[in-house]
Amino acid sequence: MLIAFGGLPGTGKTTIAQALARKLAAVYLRIDTLEQALIASGDAGADIGPAGYLAAYAVAADNLRLGLTVVADSVNSLHITRSAWRNVALEADVPIFEIEVICSDAATHRQRVEGRNADIPGHKLPTWKNVLERQYDPWESEHLVVDTANVSIEQAVETIVSRLSTPPQKI
Repeated sequence: MLIAFGGLPGTGKTTIAQALARKLAAVYLRIDTLEQALIASGDAGADIGPAGYLAAYAVAADNLRLGLTVVADSVNSLHITRSAWRNVALEADVPIFEIEVICSDAATHRQRVEGRNADIPGHKLPTWKNVLERQYDPWESEHLVVDTANVSIEQAVETIVSRLSTPPQKI
């Protein structure tokens, strides 16, 4: 199964995705890690475009074909990236479970964004202004919405695990 996360920076998606991958013993792919590695290589420059996503799609496909569950962690803010994740699952002939992580409390969300420290060497975190100005297409596919203003990380993970075999809905 491919479990594809999405959500603006600072919503808690990486924390939830990592906890879920750990609980499921799944392969964990984080776009920020791949992008930072490409930047650090010196060949990509500061603007690497879709390279991180393209690398993640390929690594996810390899692992899905091996029969492994993959947790993909990215902002996934565009229709094109969400569609690409669905295509990866389709081509690997596995189900996809899409999860959008939000924080409906703007003050909490801002505090998280402004209070974070980078956990990837060299990674430049977005500012609150960057988060507000980011293009974020509305989701059109069936997906689970997790609001971290209302649930703990543990509650989110338990709900996701319980819903992996049922239709998504908002928690």
